[in-house]
Amino acid sequence: MTAEQDMPRVVSASREIAAGAERIFDLIADPAAQPRWDGNDNLAVAPAGQRVRRAGDVFTMTLTRGEVRENHVVEFVEGRRIAWTPAEPGREPPGHLWRWELEPTGWARRGRRGRRADAAVHPQAAR
Repeated sequence: MTAEQDMPRVVSASREIAAGAERIFDLIADPAAQPRWDGNDNLAVAPAGQRVRRAGDVFTMTLTRGEVRENHVVEFVEGRRIAWTPAEPGREPPGHLWRWELEPTGWARRGRRGRRADAAVHPQAAR
């Protein structure tokens, strides 16, 4: 494995959103709402009542191909940041991390979404 393959690959994007941080964060922290707005086209459904409240929470999501993922929350600051690592049920997360961060920008909020794929743990992520 090369040194480049050992480095985590991070992809991120940001956008200013003309809405309050509380409303935006509630949509992100409620897994049942995510399939309606996420834009990934791979989220099918999540059971209601899984609103994330702290690091250590786990929520489940069914993907469009029928697979279920357990999402392990590893970062949480109410109204500001949330990050989770998805895994197959009962298994350790393979190294992917999804992170959402909100920051004030005057009248709006900047939403930043990032994804990290650790090539050392998940080799096809380096491709």
